[in-house]
Amino acid sequence: MYKIYGIPNCDTVKKVFTWMKEQKISFEFHDYKTMGITEKELKNWCEQAGWETIFNKRSTTYKELSPEIQASITSAAKAIPVMLVHASIIKRPVITKGDEVILVGFDAKKYAEVLLSKR
Repeated sequence: MYKIYGIPNCDTVKKVFTWMKEQKISFEFHDYKTMGITEKELKNWCEQAGWETIFNKRSTTYKELSPEIQASITSAAKAIPVMLVHASIIKRPVITKGDEVILVGFDAKKYAEVLLSKR
């Protein structure tokens, strides 16, 4: 089963929920703002998808960080501690199956290619 990581009030996450339901694809939701996220999960995601993909520099949370902190985030090792403290800086959603990162973000065409081909 797929697991969707995100925040329930995020518009992109809502789009994914709708898309998954329309395609009749089962999923479980993990709200990493209330349920948390582990360092192990973040390391795994960064290794698979790249920390630059997982760490959302376009987020409001990132923009609210001091310029010094922003400038210091140059690797997964520097990004992960920030993501642990500020979960909303994590790109949404992250979709996994087991320990494998399947998709990050939302693009309907990409979702169709990846998820519908696995049926």
